[in-house]
Amino acid sequence: MDAALVFEDVEVRIADVGRILGPVSWRVERGERWVLLGPNGSGKTTALSVAGAWRRPSAGRAWVLGQELGRVDVRSARERIGHVGHTVDDRIRPNLRVRDVVLSGRSSTLETWWQVYTERERAEAEERLADVGCADLADRALVTCSQGERARVLLARASFGRRSLLLFDEPAAGLDLPARERLVAAMDATAVSGGPTSVLATHHLEEVPGTTTHAALLRGGRLEAAGPVDEVLTDDALTDVYAVAVRVERRGGRWTAFAPPA
Repeated sequence: MDAALVFEDVEVRIADVGRILGPVSWRVERGERWVLLGPNGSGKTTALSVAGAWRRPSAGRAWVLGQELGRVDVRSARERIGHVGHTVDDRIRPNLRVRDVVLSGRSSTLETWWQVYTERERAEAEERLADVGCADLADRALVTCSQGERARVLLARASFGRRSLLLFDEPAAGLDLPARERLVAAMDATAVSGGPTSVLATHHLEEVPGTTTHAALLRGGRLEAAGPVDEVLTDDALTDVYAVAVRVERRGGRWTAFAPPA
């Protein structure tokens, strides 16, 4: 399949809990930029774990970058997928230099030990850091960076090597307003420069980049709506998903949502 992601009646179940996702049928074409929204426990992170080829469906079929999970060695697909989120941040050695953090994205490893990088690759790592406004951090240890800087460094890491798919799992969680805006601007810049297909999971419309093309709403592990972003991010759709009255507004290409006074 030529699509970046295809889910056909995908379900994920875990022992002692039962079904946590599905059945979900969903298609992401190459070059599209999606946002996944939904309450806590709606299945966003689980959907990303399938999209990242880290979890096989318990039922149904899933294709990631043309490879069907469970039928092929997915390691080659994983090397073409970049991840941004706390699950990656928490696993990287704090004293690793920022430049090396980016270089480790080449093979989706956590260290650069035993890795040999060409001068072109080292130059590209510097370019990716410049793209996200972190060129001056290259020689610093990751632990010395602010939370917002770390998020942008992880974006540079995920983009290194010209990935085919970027997955963002609440990358702006815990960021203050300036840091969030710098991260969203960096995500927009990546998309504008011809970046890869992307899927962002978040709770907040304010974190959705203006370059987003499509949206999907999850509730209770099921896909409630999916399609072009302006058709999905509506008052009625978000009110149904969050079970509270929601007003959606778009200004300057960005979205916001709030519960109007009773």
